[in-house]
Amino acid sequence: MSRFRASADFTERWNNFEFAVEAGVATVTLSRPEKLNALTFDAYADLRDLLGELPHRGDARVLVLAGRGRGFCSGGDVEEIIGELQRLPTADHLEFTRMSGGVVKAMRDCPLPIVAAVNGVAAGAGSVLALASDFRLLARSASFAFLFTRVGLAGADMGSAYLLPRLVGFGRAMELLVLGEELTAERALEIGLATQVVDDDELPAAAGALARQLADGPALAYSTTKVLLTRELDLDLAGAIELEALGQALMMQSEDHREFYAAWSDGRRPAWTGR
Repeated sequence: MSRFRASADFTERWNNFEFAVEAGVATVTLSRPEKLNALTFDAYADLRDLLGELPHRGDARVLVLAGRGRGFCSGGDVEEIIGELQRLPTADHLEFTRMSGGVVKAMRDCPLPIVAAVNGVAAGAGSVLALASDFRLLARSASFAFLFTRVGLAGADMGSAYLLPRLVGFGRAMELLVLGEELTAERALEIGLATQVVDDDELPAAAGALARQLADGPALAYSTTKVLLTRELDLDLAGAIELEALGQALMMQSEDHREFYAAWSDGRRPAWTGR
């Protein structure tokens, strides 16, 4: 556990998804399969809060985000979110949209690499959860749909209009966010939205193998790379080079970097500690 956690206790039980940590790999499994893992107000809040706790726990080096059943996440629950919001005042609408956006901000701020294992549909908010992850492994039957405009809302939601153009380019982002049409796994791979596409029955093993690689490797180097990539999105070249120079100088003092040199000198494989 981080020594900087202070007196706040970690959450012992998460009621709105399944959570487990094993050998450095944390896994969140959205678990409303009867509704294609549609999100509720409480699920958003729990995701946001877990992402805030996760870097301080000390037992996880990577997070896998998965969905139980036939789908990854079909977005916000129509009855429990859209229907309920019809009866709430504008101030509550803004509180909700800030909370849902806060999940994506927490994902990008979290220094742990996040692997989305996308089985079946990733629609609406579900597509943004996958987008905000660092790696997107898709089952061959998976699909994306940024369908916000198809329910009469702006295609720019939860940071999608910021993240998507940086991943697939402005033109593709315009197409996906304005039209809201379904995108197959193969097409997602073609335009750079998917990291890898595998057969449906191979998805758990592929996600597990990538998570294992990240957990067993130089975790501090991985997390620092994620942080720098995220922060440099809005810097000019001079600022980015300076930030990388500062970061790399600090990394040269890390235990893992010293371990690399010791292992190289001894002719053995490094024993990474993530520090």
